[in-house]
Amino acid sequence: MALAALALTAATALTACGGDADEATEVPKTASGSLEQLAKQAECKPNIQTDAKELRQANCATEDGKYVLATFATDRGQREWINEANDYGGSYLVGRKWVAVGDEKVVTALRGRLGGTVESGASHGGHSGSSAGSGGNEDEHSGHH
Repeated sequence: MALAALALTAATALTACGGDADEATEVPKTASGSLEQLAKQAECKPNIQTDAKELRQANCATEDGKYVLATFATDRGQREWINEANDYGGSYLVGRKWVAVGDEKVVTALRGRLGGTVESGASHGGHSGSSAGSGGNEDEHSGHH
């Protein structure tokens, strides 16, 4: 499915293990609008990567870091995309029919501009092809809950 491929691309391209984030930031009301409207509110000039009826996706970079911003035609499409992307780890800032994907530090900073709810994907240790040299639980990521 095309959504799964895009979710994989977004999650693997921009996720990194982040440190503990400050939770003291005041969270605004969750933003809504088009990809361009959300990007403007996030102080990003979007580099559109996907412009389809069911999904619009752009790469963004701000002083906080790089992330992917995506908007969806339906709530169901959004949830399916997130469910697929969760398998690849990372942090997700989720609003109504939109999501931002990046490392924890970037997502936390974006939440201060866009509102929304932070969700975390599976641990990075679950990636296929990463088992070589893995010692099991010796390197847990405390930043992902």
